Amino acid sequence: MRTSVFTLILILISAALYFAFRTIGNDYLFFAGYTVLQYVVMATAWNILGGYCGYVNFGSAGFFAIGVYSSVFLHTLADSIDDVVPDALQAPLHAIFPLPLPVMVVVGGIVAGLVGLGMGYLTLRLRGVFFAIATLALAVVMETVIVNWSFVGGSRGAYVIPPNDVPFFGPYIQFLFVLMLILVVVALVTARAIERSKLGVGFATIRDDELAAEASGVPTLRLKLIATVVSGALFGMAGAPFPYYIGYVEPGSAFNLSYAVNSIAMPMIGGTTFWAGPLIGALLLGTLQQVATVTISSAVNLLIVGLLLIGFVILAPKGIVGLWQKWMGKRAKS
Repeated sequence: MRTSVFTLILILISAALYFAFRTIGNDYLFFAGYTVLQYVVMATAWNILGGYCGYVNFGSAGFFAIGVYSSVFLHTLADSIDDVVPDALQAPLHAIFPLPLPVMVVVGGIVAGLVGLGMGYLTLRLRGVFFAIATLALAVVMETVIVNWSFVGGSRGAYVIPPNDVPFFGPYIQFLFVLMLILVVVALVTARAIERSKLGVGFATIRDDELAAEASGVPTLRLKLIATVVSGALFGMAGAPFPYYIGYVEPGSAFNLSYAVNSIAMPMIGGTTFWAGPLIGALLLGTLQQVATVTISSAVNLLIVGLLLIGFVILAPKGIVGLWQKWMGKRAKS
């Protein structure tokens, strides 16, 4: 299937989902749907580095938080131009700010991608558990910086109050839902395009045997840097709308452990070697967590993730996609 056709199918499915939710008329569906879609983007972002290249990133919450705080920074700057900017620059900045949220999403992606590039140069010469620990340490460093940066709220947090309504969409949550649908389309198209390109083949050689790939002339460091940039950018784009979704952001919510855990668990449960794996894992786990939040408590969300992850690691280490491929292989032989 061509990429253009695949993109069109995703757009049509997204439009059908939006109008179905709008027809039902319950805004909770948009709130819950936004969270599930956010996890689809994050799981796909993690899988580009962790699944395709085999480099497990424990610092994914840090890249998500970069997107979050890039929006907080731009929002705060728009509100305080007269206080923090020289008089000569105030008029031009007032003409630009406040930035539309889609522009903030792009900015968040660029900033997170650049941080991913820097992280890659610092850590990608490490392998295995050493790389994983290094990414976790970098996330801790990022959180420490944010906690001590008073302009974006520091440890006390920051309020980001969205408008009540948006033209055509109505309630602001519907606008956020559509924006996240667009990001899901971007993430899935990007992951599928990478998987089917020479870049994806290069990533696979790194995952299977990096030393052999280097000996064969594969530019492994360059490919890994591309993976960290793309993965980081998608994480940043997923995080940029979050302040407008939640209304109040503090470091504990932006750097929440659940983002890192879910970003790893969802691709592993769905399957890490195929673009649809993170999508399946995120839809399954994200929906279960939303149902558990309403019926039981949000405190059981990580318990659900842990139990499912243990079960799949033991019984189906290649995830749901791996089970499907195994079943189809048996059918073909019979």
